[in-house]
Amino acid sequence: MRRAAWSALLACALSAAAAAERLTLDEALAAVSAAHPDRRVAESELALSRADREQAASRQDFSLFVDGSLRTGRRPDGEWKPDNIGRIVARKPLLDFGRSSQAVAAADQEIAARQTALFNVEHLRRIDIMARYFDVLLADQQYVVDNEFMTVAYLDWDKARERFELGIGSRPDLLRLEAFYQDWRERRSASLQRMRSTRQKLAHTIYRPGKLPTELVEPELKDNARPLPEYESLLPWVIARNPRVLTLQAQAGAADARLAAVRAEHNPTLDAEVIGGGYSRESTTRDELSAGLVFNIPLYQGRRVDARMERERAQKERSVAELEKLKLELADTLLATLQEIEWLRDSGRPAAGKQMEYRDWALERARAEYELELKTNLGSSMAETQAAQLRHKQVEYRLALAFARLEALSGGSLPPVEGAR
Repeated sequence: MRRAAWSALLACALSAAAAAERLTLDEALAAVSAAHPDRRVAESELALSRADREQAASRQDFSLFVDGSLRTGRRPDGEWKPDNIGRIVARKPLLDFGRSSQAVAAADQEIAARQTALFNVEHLRRIDIMARYFDVLLADQQYVVDNEFMTVAYLDWDKARERFELGIGSRPDLLRLEAFYQDWRERRSASLQRMRSTRQKLAHTIYRPGKLPTELVEPELKDNARPLPEYESLLPWVIARNPRVLTLQAQAGAADARLAAVRAEHNPTLDAEVIGGGYSRESTTRDELSAGLVFNIPLYQGRRVDARMERERAQKERSVAELEKLKLELADTLLATLQEIEWLRDSGRPAAGKQMEYRDWALERARAEYELELKTNLGSSMAETQAAQLRHKQVEYRLALAFARLEALSGGSLPPVEGAR
């Protein structure tokens, strides 16, 4: 009867327009590659970097264009005659002494940075999906707990009301039990709402808006028992592979390359040029077809180049400072994550396990006493058992999320632990 009531309440909690479906954790995590807005933003930034690279490489491309002029001129004899010019010009840059090559190198570094940033978005999405998935499971279990305690409180209040009508008991006691029941009823109602809201958040996280899963399969979470390396050996691994570290390192390298490209603006350029022209007025100084080399030597450019160099130096300094700050933050985050895993394994899990063991024993005893009509605390024992299960799930889910964060910090993989199988 409780299962039927729970299913009916869950169906009411979910929107009638939402499609009900069964979902596993692996199926939810497969949505990491879905076209979620977070992923599309990272992909668009990567596309922008690739376009910048194409633009930088295009500096050495062959160009073909038409130029000309429509004009008239007065001859020495005083007569005005047309002097129109039409030309087809083909030009190919030969040497720019570092401008193009450094611009391409900077663009390559930006592409590497954006690729790493996209990789980091996938890790963050994976953690977010796991957290939302676990929120749904915990909301369901919390509802079961609150519903059990509400049922017990209602039965106590109902019995006291019947006794009060028979002249047994006091009104203050009856009001106290009713208030206790109403408190649990309020908690149960809030839990029912959380069941709906957590499902909607999960559906949005896996980018299935409007498709709220009714049933979530309990994950096994076998990786919660995996061995962990020591902090001292894990920290260098994280610093060398963390996606955000790699992104900032690539951005610093891009700033170096851009600085070299700007510095090359002081260098000369050399182009090859072929021109075919037509003229309305013939002249011995004009060629119908010509070819040659065109060079440009900058002599004075004001503060334009120097200002750009100062900007790139500032950009690099900012990237270097952010990188140093990030390394300090990673050291603190890594230590906190390892300590959380250690605490959950050494204290949280054993405590939750013993609580479940005790509640299972107490439930069996209460069931036996109920059958022998010695006591009537079976409902309370069932509620306490459900609460113990909730505590156990909370520990295991926190462990799984801690390991997911640890993997994200280290770029998706942990180093092998000596002696571990």
